[in-house]
Amino acid sequence: MKDHIAVADQPLLSRLDLNLLVALDALLTERSVTRAAERLHLSQPALSASLARLRNHFNDPILARRGNAYELTPLALRLSEHTTIALDAARRVFESQAIWTPHDSTREFAIYGSDYGFATIGAAVSRAAARTAPGVRFRFMLHNTPIVDDAANSLRSVDAMVIPHGYLTDIPYEDLWRDRWVIVADEDNELVADGLTMELLAQSSWVFTYRSRSAFTSAGRQLQMLGLEPIVDVVVESFLALGHFITGTSRLGLVQAALAPEVARIGGLRILEPPFDATPTANALWWHPVHDRDPEHAWMRSIFIEAAREVQSAVAAGDRFVEPIDAAQAPLSP
Repeated sequence: MKDHIAVADQPLLSRLDLNLLVALDALLTERSVTRAAERLHLSQPALSASLARLRNHFNDPILARRGNAYELTPLALRLSEHTTIALDAARRVFESQAIWTPHDSTREFAIYGSDYGFATIGAAVSRAAARTAPGVRFRFMLHNTPIVDDAANSLRSVDAMVIPHGYLTDIPYEDLWRDRWVIVADEDNELVADGLTMELLAQSSWVFTYRSRSAFTSAGRQLQMLGLEPIVDVVVESFLALGHFITGTSRLGLVQAALAPEVARIGGLRILEPPFDATPTANALWWHPVHDRDPEHAWMRSIFIEAAREVQSAVAAGDRFVEPIDAAQAPLSP
């Protein structure tokens, strides 16, 4: 009986207009009735009427005037955290088709990742998809620490995330490709003229890509586990930008072999074999379980798997840029 009363007291979804969710998202984003109306290609009176209905539903102003501008109410701020996700989920429901053919589709797939992932698998995926599904679009978005830390919820609003093993658990995934770590140095760095040793790594200053308790590279963490605490001058959340912070300095950096050609392209750099057995990265595609039986998503995953074979070949190509350790050198173990 209590359950029946609780259900009866809730607003019935059948009485709600989905267009109000669209209007709410625009109002929360633009914080202006005028700009929200322009964004939705509606008249200002029409959107004002939607705002009135939303205010009546939530018993809250949503937008509160402060001088000549509007501010979101505390409730509206809370709603803004959920509205975009809800709207995207609703779109996915109504965009689903009983029979889906990639060639005729105009679906957009949203993928989180790093610039390393975009420059490797992202580029390969876009080329592979264009051959069989020219209307399909991809939106590649940079992840950050909060997105990765709360991946179970972050993946509700996108299609997938490209990230190596070691950060996510209990989420469906597909293995893609494995990559090696190499060391980047300026070609005029006299300290590396005779090769690399662990002592030299300990004495040198570094550029790190990501460095926090939950955002790190496996090779950087491995150095610490080997007892070497790198002297970090610069932290940059970009793998492709790494070389720009090394050229003209005595700094060192770690980058994936697949990116070695891109990093070397700026000139004036050497790509060197590390003097320790750097554990390779095992890159994977991760998604929310809600997508498991989605045929469109399954097609997208197959494209990533196809593209991963191309990227694995690029890893081998990147090795051509790497200077091997001189056999005469005897890098000391830590």
